[in-house]
Amino acid sequence: MASLRKTSWKTRAMLFLAVVGPGFITANVDNDAGGIYTYSVAGAQYGYTLLWTMIPITIALVVVQEMASRMGAATGKGLSDLIREEFGFRVTFFLMIALIVCNFGNVVAEFAGVESSLELFGASKYVVVPAAAFIVWVMVVRGTYQSIEKIFLAASGFYVCYIIAGLLAHPDWKTAAIATISRPKEVGIRNYGYLYMVIGLVGTTIAPWMQFYLQASIVEKGITPRQYRASRWDVILGCLFTDVVAWFIIVACAATLFAAGHHEVKNAADAAQALRPLAGEYAYLLFAAGLFNASLFAASILPISTAYVVCEGLGFESGLDKKFHEAPVFYWLYTLLIVFGAGVLLMPRIPLVYVSVLSQVVNGIVLPFVLIFMLLLTNDRELMGDFVNPRWYNVVAWITVVGMIVLTLAMVVTQR
Repeated sequence: MASLRKTSWKTRAMLFLAVVGPGFITANVDNDAGGIYTYSVAGAQYGYTLLWTMIPITIALVVVQEMASRMGAATGKGLSDLIREEFGFRVTFFLMIALIVCNFGNVVAEFAGVESSLELFGASKYVVVPAAAFIVWVMVVRGTYQSIEKIFLAASGFYVCYIIAGLLAHPDWKTAAIATISRPKEVGIRNYGYLYMVIGLVGTTIAPWMQFYLQASIVEKGITPRQYRASRWDVILGCLFTDVVAWFIIVACAATLFAAGHHEVKNAADAAQALRPLAGEYAYLLFAAGLFNASLFAASILPISTAYVVCEGLGFESGLDKKFHEAPVFYWLYTLLIVFGAGVLLMPRIPLVYVSVLSQVVNGIVLPFVLIFMLLLTNDRELMGDFVNPRWYNVVAWITVVGMIVLTLAMVVTQR
C-alpha cells in the first residue's frame, strides 16, 4: 500500500511538472510594470487601506483563470476563436479593437518599466529600450514554445524579490493583517481617487488579455481534459503566488513611502528610488531588479497575447511553435506592437505615468465584457460537456461583472 501511494505521488508530481507553465506564467506576468506601479501608488497614497481588496480579487482571479484554462482543455480552441464561432465576426471584431487598444497601452507601460528601472543605474533610454525590444523579439521569433516557456517560468520565480523587499521594509504586520481582512474606514468608498485605484487594482490583477493568453497557451501546450486536473493546480498556485507578491508590494510602499509622507510616485522606478533611504540599499536594489525583470517579461507576453487574439479571431495561423513564414500575420503583428510600443518611449513629452495607471483602469472597465462572453461559453453544455461551470463559479464571476460595472459607474458619478 505504501509503495502504491508513493508511486501515485510520483505520478502526480510528474504529471504536474509536465503541464506546469501556462497558469503560473500568465498570473505572474500580471505583476508587470503597470501593475507594480499601480500597487506602489496604492501603498504610497492610501497606506494599508487598500489591502482588503486583495482577498476578493484573488478569489475572482482564481475563478476567472480556471474558467479560461478549463475552456481551453475542454474545447482545444482559443477564447477569441470560440467567441467568433459562437457570437459572430462583428462582435469579435469590436472586442479585438478594444483589446488591441488596451494591450498597446500596456506594452508602452512595459517598455517604460524597462527604461525607468535601468535609468536608476545611469543607462540611457535611447540604448536600453531598443535593446530590450530586440531581445524580446529575437527570443520569441527564434524560440520554440518549450524554450520560451522555460525562460518565462524562470522569470516568474524572480518575483520573490518583492516579498523580500516587503520584509526589509519592516511593516506594521498587525495593521496590515487587519486591513487585509476588513475594509478600513479612514477613506470613504465615495472618494473618486480611491475608486479609481480600486478599479486599477482589479484591472491590473485580472487583466482581460490574461484570459486570451492563458487559453491559447493551454491549447498550444496540448493540455487535454485527461491532464486538466494537474493543470488546474498550475493555475491556482500561480494566482496565489502573484497576489502574495502584489500584497507585499503594497505593504512595502505603505510601510515606507506612505509612512514618510511620500505620497506622489511618478513611476515604479520612483518607488524603488524612494525606498532607498527608507528601507535600505538591498530593498531598493531588489525592487529595481524586480521591475526590470517584470517589464521585460511582460513586454514579451503582452504582444503575444494580442497576436493570439487577432489571429484566432480572424482565422489566421498562430502559435509560438510555428515559423515566421508559417504564421506571418501572428509574427508581424507581434513585431509591430513591439516596434511601436518601444518607439513611443523615444518620443518627447509622453505622459507615461498617466498612460501606466490609465491602462490598468481601462483593463478594469473592459473586463466585465470579456467575463460575460466567458460565462456564456463555460455554461454551454453542448460546447463544454461535463466541464461546464459549477454554480459557485458562476456566482463569483457574475459578482465580479456586476461589481466592476457598479465601480465604474460610481467612479464616473464621483468625478463630477
